Amino acid sequence: MNAIRINAIQTRELRKEYKGRAVVEGLTLDVREGEVFGFLGPNGAGKSTTVKMLLGLVLPTSGQLEVLGGTPADPNIRARLGFLPEQFRFQTWMTAEEFLSFHGRLAGLKADELRVRIPQVLGTVGLGGRGREQLGGYSKGMLQRAGLAGAILARPRLVFLDEPTSALDPIGRVEVREIIERLRAEGVTVFLNSHLLSEVEQVCDRVAFVKRGRVLQEGSMQELMGGVIPVDLRVDELRPGLLDALSGLGEIRRTDINTPGRADLELWLQREDILPAVATAVHDSGARLFAMTPRRPDLETMFLDLIEDRPGAAPPESAHQAGSEHQPGAARA
Repeated sequence: MNAIRINAIQTRELRKEYKGRAVVEGLTLDVREGEVFGFLGPNGAGKSTTVKMLLGLVLPTSGQLEVLGGTPADPNIRARLGFLPEQFRFQTWMTAEEFLSFHGRLAGLKADELRVRIPQVLGTVGLGGRGREQLGGYSKGMLQRAGLAGAILARPRLVFLDEPTSALDPIGRVEVREIIERLRAEGVTVFLNSHLLSEVEQVCDRVAFVKRGRVLQEGSMQELMGGVIPVDLRVDELRPGLLDALSGLGEIRRTDINTPGRADLELWLQREDILPAVATAVHDSGARLFAMTPRRPDLETMFLDLIEDRPGAAPPESAHQAGSEHQPGAARA
């Protein structure tokens, strides 16, 4: 009998008002255990307020929320949460080891465990051998790494990361991406807020776009693209029967045979596992295959279309249907 999996985060009609103005309104979200979930929106969309409510730092005006199957007000639940805020105030007179020891004790870790765990997390975030240096001498990027070390120190089951790569160079961003992927492999849920959409695109299993207190769209990258995978094909020529064979595998959206000795096609597939059959169809037709390139959905384009109300963007009431098992909601962050 399979174990029943709970949602790591579940909210229903969550609302937060400040001085009579709603900054989060009707937010309904389901974040599954063990996934990396991207929470995206412009400044002032309610993202930070949402995270604070999920952490129990701010009380909602109305609505319901559950985190790890309980309430963040429960100390046992809160001890299983990790958090890296965007604007973190460090105790700069402390060394990194002292900083992590202090926060580890607050999380209930014992001294013996901290002696083993602190060097581990410092090595994980790229600060191995730097633990005895004062935080006041750290660069901004090093402080970001120290904050990330604090977020994962107590082996949380749910980690909130607010702009975790904002102060990092390209190497640091790759390292953070690897840390996120390692957390997912360990079954840890990661709730990620980042303006670096290319980073989000590479690590997130699902994303939600929020604007003015409303979820505009939510789902996996493939769901947001309508469940299709665009594939660019390049062959030497369109041999007899090739188009018919490809039409049986997917939808041909474009053909370009204006260049002698080359034909380009755009084929939309419903599933990734159809790709080998595409290569086989080209080979069986006698054509030579020069390139077959599946294209990932462009998260930045989708973001701008939705947030800036560009022509062709799906309206909020229909866009959410990409992830039909989730209820539409609203957020402001």
